[in-house]
Amino acid sequence: MKKDSVVALRAPAQAPNDPLTEVIRQGARQLIHQAVEAEVAALLAQYGTEVDEAGRQQIVRNGYLPERSVQTGVGAISVRVPCASRKCRQH
Repeated sequence: MKKDSVVALRAPAQAPNDPLTEVIRQGARQLIHQAVEAEVAALLAQYGTEVDEAGRQQIVRNGYLPERSVQTGVGAISVRVPCASRKCRQH
């Protein structure tokens, strides 16, 4: 005899839309933005001296990647990640 072990999961609750939660979400968004910007700045500083035969920098900041969602303790936060590479397409 087979016993069914499938358990139905509840849908996740929506994040509350009260003013305090919005302040926390905005703070999280700013912290993530600062961390990503610092990482891109470090990458550009590390590879900023690399040039091609024509003397152009090989690694440059070039627009943003598509917006993505990062899961935090107060819910999903949308972030835009800057693109810094040779082949990054500008969005």
